[in-house]
Amino acid sequence: MAQPLSAAAFLAALRGEGVKVAEVGTWRTHNRNSKGSWGPVHGVMIHHTVTKGTAATVQLCRDGHSALPGPLCHGVIAKDGSVHLVGYGRANHAGLGDGDVLQAVIAERALPADNEADTDGNRHFYGFECENLGDGKDPWPAAQLDAIERVSAAVCRAHGWGARSVIGHLEWQPGKVDPRGFTMDAMRARVAARLATTKPNPPAKPPAAAHEPYPGASFFMNGTRPALGKFSPIFTAMGKRLVAVGCGRYKVGPGPKLGQADVDSYQAWQLKQGYTGAAATWPPGKTTWDKLQVPNV
Repeated sequence: MAQPLSAAAFLAALRGEGVKVAEVGTWRTHNRNSKGSWGPVHGVMIHHTVTKGTAATVQLCRDGHSALPGPLCHGVIAKDGSVHLVGYGRANHAGLGDGDVLQAVIAERALPADNEADTDGNRHFYGFECENLGDGKDPWPAAQLDAIERVSAAVCRAHGWGARSVIGHLEWQPGKVDPRGFTMDAMRARVAARLATTKPNPPAKPPAAAHEPYPGASFFMNGTRPALGKFSPIFTAMGKRLVAVGCGRYKVGPGPKLGQADVDSYQAWQLKQGYTGAAATWPPGKTTWDKLQVPNV
């Protein structure tokens, strides 16, 4: 049995698959959990909205209507491929469906005909509503189909599921026709290909700082006194820069052990920057540290 991802893990999975995500209000805690269980989860269900216009569609799926309170899904997939997260937890999207279909999803085998409505789907499926009139004429842009593929693959990858864990509402609940305009077999083939040939994008790493960031005054101190005798490669790099700018007061070194020569050399640098008196004494301040441009260690 698969427990639902946390909201943070769900968001990370989508972004890792390259999904363009828009977070709508307090989506992480907007749910229908008070009306029933959320989980265990077994699959992803795709719908169409029978609406036009992204803003109105997102609002409807978030708030619902008098007969069906929101959220009506977890994410709204717009025509431009953006995915608007409107809720997380139990959502009013799947309704009652065929228990035999659920068992086939769990076993990841071919789906039987959905001829019963005896099982709570809101408990067991992630739901995505896709902005489309559902008349068979409203187009499905390539960006939107790509987003459906990506969100489905993202959730499947996070849970270790295959593409057969992705179904349409029409395959779950008798009488439903959504999504209309493409086949779920074709979409599952796309999801399977993505799972087989691509890996999620790793989180972007922040660029390395050009210089050693200021470590804070306490790094250089032992209480109210200079931390003489403390070892750090930062002191070596600092000392070399002080020598380079003509402020070195070393007879030996510089080296990784903080000594009085480091204190005297840095004071010379602060005096060179125009500081006097107590302002020119140890420890280094952020302004003069940043100007010294100590290399990364």
